[in-house]
Amino acid sequence: MQKEMVENLKVQWKSLWTTRVDDHVRAEGIANQDYSMLFVEKGTVIHATRKFKALSFKEILEQNKVQNLQRFIPPSPQVGGWAKFVKTQITITSKKRVLDRHSYEPPANNDQSRQQKKGGRGWLHK
Repeated sequence: MQKEMVENLKVQWKSLWTTRVDDHVRAEGIANQDYSMLFVEKGTVIHATRKFKALSFKEILEQNKVQNLQRFIPPSPQVGGWAKFVKTQITITSKKRVLDRHSYEPPANNDQSRQQKKGGRGWLHK
């Protein structure tokens, strides 16, 4: 039951953002319909550039008393979104597995094992 309600909310949320009216003079996005489940009325400013608290899907789910919010809400874009989640939670474990298989250890003293550029003189040209 909650899953169906969240799906309906997502459909309305997408519709709200795709059918909004953009006022280019005032730099605002305005709702052009009533969205009762989202608690948004026709003519409500849903997006503005200055001193404006943007609508949050998480807050709408809380107002509709949905349980297990983490199940339905994607990672925040301020944190990095899905790409950051995949990089930190999924791909690192794969890299660790590969490194564990090979267990490569670099030489203890890297400077002496490689041939030095310009004979070790660096930027000085004597």
